[in-house]
Amino acid sequence: MPALTDSGACGPADTLIVLLPGRGMLLDELSSEGFIDRFRAAGLRADLVRADAHMGYYKDRSVVDRLQADVIGPARSQGYRHIWLAGISLGGLGALLYADEHPEEIDGLLLIAPYLGEPQTAADVAAQGGPERWRPPAQTDDAIGVRAWTCLQRYVGPRAAHTPLYLAFGVDDRLAPTHRVLAPALPPQRVLTAPGGHDWPAWRPLWKRSLAQAPLPRCSDHRP
Repeated sequence: MPALTDSGACGPADTLIVLLPGRGMLLDELSSEGFIDRFRAAGLRADLVRADAHMGYYKDRSVVDRLQADVIGPARSQGYRHIWLAGISLGGLGALLYADEHPEEIDGLLLIAPYLGEPQTAADVAAQGGPERWRPPAQTDDAIGVRAWTCLQRYVGPRAAHTPLYLAFGVDDRLAPTHRVLAPALPPQRVLTAPGGHDWPAWRPLWKRSLAQAPLPRCSDHRP
C-alpha cells in the first residue's frame, strides 16, 4: 500500500496519525483541500501518514492486512509508540475495521463522515435502543454494515474501550442519519458537527476541530 509521510510542526515525534482517504480520493487531494496545512497548523507533536487505501483493498478484503504490513508495522519499527487512525467516509470504515482487529495497536480514532453501512441497519440499531443494546441479525443483506456496528459496540456503554473514538460529520451529510444513531452513545465532547454535506466544505473544519479536541501531544507540551 503506497503512503506519503508529512512531518509534524515541532520536530521528532513518537505519535503517528494514519489518515485513510474516502472512496475515489487521491492522496494529493488531501493536500490540495488543506488537510496537511491544517494538520501542521494544529501544533501537534505528531507526524501524519496518508495511506493510499483505495477501494480495491476493501473489495478483496485486504485493507487491514495491507495497513498492518505496509504502514503500521513499519511505523512501529521506525519508533512510533502511539498510533491514531483517521478516516474520511470509506476511510472511516477502514479505520474502524483495523482498530477492531488490532485494538492493542491503536490509541484513538478520528472518524469523519464514516460509512457505516446501509440506512436500514442503522435504523435497526436505533429501534433496539442504540448500539449498546443492539444484537446483529442472523441474516442480512448489509454484511459490511453489521460488521461496522459490531465493531462500534467496543466503544459504547459502561464497558467501553479506553481508546477514544471521535465522530465528526456534516449536519446535511447524506450519511448523517446513520451518524445520529451512533452520536448519543458517545461522550458529547467526542461528537463534532459542522454545516454542510458529504464534501470538503464540511470535512475541512471537522478535521481541524478533531485535531484540536483529541488528546494528542502538542508542541507546547512540556518535555523533560
